Amino acid sequence: QAPAPAAPAPAAPAVEAGLEFVVSPMVGTCYLAPSPDAASFVKVGDPISSGQVACLIEAMKVFNEIKSDKAGKIVQVLVKNGEAVEFGQRLFAVRA
Repeated sequence: QAPAPAAPAPAAPAVEAGLEFVVSPMVGTCYLAPSPDAASFVKVGDPISSGQVACLIEAMKVFNEIKSDKAGKIVQVLVKNGEAVEFGQRLFAVRA
């Protein structure tokens, strides 16, 4: 439980820096690539457009494409591959 409070702390300054966030629309397991051997959908430094697939979230054995509702550049990946995520959790920080 100690790591959980540590995660929001770095995010607070990010908001002040004018970043926007792609957030999880559901509870599930986040996958950053389409398969274990494939490259990540996006990584730090990549441009991202609104509607572009950023990751997959598996819920109840169904893989859901999570599309960015932001456009800009990925400046931080806030989750690890295979990490359980919650509804509304920040997944990616984007600078417009």
